[in-house]
Amino acid sequence: MMRIALTGSIGMGKSTVAQMFGRAGIPVFDADAEVRRLQGPGGALVEHIGERFPGTVSGGVLDRDRLAGMVLEDPLQLADLEKIVHPAVRLAREEFIDRNRDAPTLLFEIPLLFETGGEAEFDKIVVVSAPPETQRERVLERPGMTEEKFASILERQVPDADKRVRADFVIDTGHDLSTTERQVRDILACLGLRSGG
Repeated sequence: MMRIALTGSIGMGKSTVAQMFGRAGIPVFDADAEVRRLQGPGGALVEHIGERFPGTVSGGVLDRDRLAGMVLEDPLQLADLEKIVHPAVRLAREEFIDRNRDAPTLLFEIPLLFETGGEAEFDKIVVVSAPPETQRERVLERPGMTEEKFASILERQVPDADKRVRADFVIDTGHDLSTTERQVRDILACLGLRSGG
């Protein structure tokens, strides 16, 4: 089984690219979606997070904006949150691998791959990238995003240029979708994979 990690900084188009791999028949594990599920209503981590971060949970619902406000500017608080979240995501990832053990290739969308030192666990690394002005425009269109929040997120992420150097493949999403799709097809062909897995 080939394990491909898909990563990139905020606003680079990772989810769009992951969907393209998915349409080619490759099972996709989305780490961010898993975090949202674990922290969503009835999620397995809500109670634990509420105990560690008082005031972030009300009526069994986690206030993600309030939690972000607590941890974004405090490395110690962020580290505590990661100690809760990362093991749960790793377990979900192992369950995903087990469910798809007959698939020849799996794709793992992991935004913080390099930041968490996880790259050694994968056979190939695909970095999704875009010009800085494109990235900035995309991110600032997100609800609740501010210049300050964007700067804080970028500060904690490995720079895009460094990610590109460490990648086996780079997909530039600064063009139209058809150009991105062609890059995905080229990678699949290079890896000897056809549409349909």
